[in-house]
Amino acid sequence: MRSKLVVGMILAVVAVMLIASGAMAQKLLCVSKKDLKGQETVDSCLAKGERFAVVDQFGIVRILTPEEVALTKAFNPKAFQLRAYGMQFQREAPKLPPLAVPAEAH
Repeated sequence: MRSKLVVGMILAVVAVMLIASGAMAQKLLCVSKKDLKGQETVDSCLAKGERFAVVDQFGIVRILTPEEVALTKAFNPKAFQLRAYGMQFQREAPKLPPLAVPAEAH
């Protein structure tokens, strides 16, 4: 009986963590070209010198420096393959994809 209770508690904690991680979705938005609406990818905009920011669900904005962009690309390259949206179209912008898990971690 006690082991069933422990398993139930663990499952409840895992479920809460999954729900919380989905609620903490962030978006990558262009701050230098506010009228972008998915015409280009984030990568192509960065190549043209556009600046991007990560915006969380609370509206907290963090403008990415070139160093942060390079490091983010190393950890989550799929984020820069997304269609680019400006601040004006933030509701339509896709959420950042989750991190890819390296094959050796499995």
